[in-house]
Amino acid sequence: MQKLWLIFSQTVTVVLGALFAYTYFDRVSGNAPPSAIIAAPALQTVSPVINPDHGAPMGSLRVAAQRAMPTVVNIFTRKQVAHRTLPDDPRQFFGDGDSASPQLSLGSGVIVRPDGYILTNDHVIDGAQEIQVALSDGRTVKASIAGTDPETDLAVLKINLDHLPTVTFGHSDQVRVGDIVLAIGNPFGVGETVTSGIISALGRSRLGINTFENFIQTDAAINPGNSGGALVDSSGNLIGINSAIYSKSGGSQGIGFSIPGGLAQQVMEDIIQHGSVTRGWIGVEVQDVTPDIATSFHLAQSSGALIAAVLRAGPAEQAGIRPGDVLVEVEGKPITDSRDMLNQVAALQPGQSASLVVIRNQKRERFTAVVGRRPKGTIRNLDEPGQ
Repeated sequence: MQKLWLIFSQTVTVVLGALFAYTYFDRVSGNAPPSAIIAAPALQTVSPVINPDHGAPMGSLRVAAQRAMPTVVNIFTRKQVAHRTLPDDPRQFFGDGDSASPQLSLGSGVIVRPDGYILTNDHVIDGAQEIQVALSDGRTVKASIAGTDPETDLAVLKINLDHLPTVTFGHSDQVRVGDIVLAIGNPFGVGETVTSGIISALGRSRLGINTFENFIQTDAAINPGNSGGALVDSSGNLIGINSAIYSKSGGSQGIGFSIPGGLAQQVMEDIIQHGSVTRGWIGVEVQDVTPDIATSFHLAQSSGALIAAVLRAGPAEQAGIRPGDVLVEVEGKPITDSRDMLNQVAALQPGQSASLVVIRNQKRERFTAVVGRRPKGTIRNLDEPGQ
């Protein structure tokens, strides 16, 4: 019995030894299952993450800049320059001078059509005796004025060149606070420059710059000479025309104002097609409905536009509108204040019949007015907020 037990134990020992040897050599030869292999950590170098579509580092705005920069031009004008701001007024218009002597004024513009149409600010070329445009490819050419719209501070120039790179208009009505933007222009005449920032605010008005104000505010660094330049989104699409800055020093302090691209495009198309911009007009002077006015008129809320004056035989008087009425709706759209009323009426086509809703003696009454054409060339028009 002891002999059999000895034989059994020796056999088990041999089998276990053989099994151990097989497992060891199998692992060394690389045939072990994946879970049995532990790789030693390797040294790695960190490389920038590349956008496969454009070859640019992720987060870079180089593609947007490369798309938009060829469409932005430098504008040089020789004119009688008069400073448009008061000595203590911190609003600055890019390209403005500080004397009334003839001098070279600098600005920027954006090519909007391949046949040579350029969008810029009216104050850049206002009173110009000569206009030169420098393209991004180094060419310089004389420009003529296709048309202007001082009420939005926009103008269109024409140069005799074809097959030019053109900007792509974005959707300025879809931009939001916090969106990344680039400002492209010719600050201080140093040459084409790109700066970045975000949209700081939307719908800025009552700045006393233009008649029609609905500015995009940005903190992108923009300075004198940027007037008429492009404000583009992160894809290089035009969302605004840089127009003014708030500054006590004359340099950028992070508060810049741009005319929305949608408005600029409408003005541009009207000027190219008709030579001027046509706006609706009903012949009234209005003012905001303050809480005190709302209380005295027994209004439920401080909204709408109080009719302060009505032009005799004008569209509003012929429709039955009287001073003291509070205009609360135009063509089914509610009126928030006098500026909103101005913008909504201006958007109407002359000759069309427009529905106007007013509050008179605490009752809503509806009138129909035949819209007139907004007068031009006057210092002050009706259909503007009263002082």
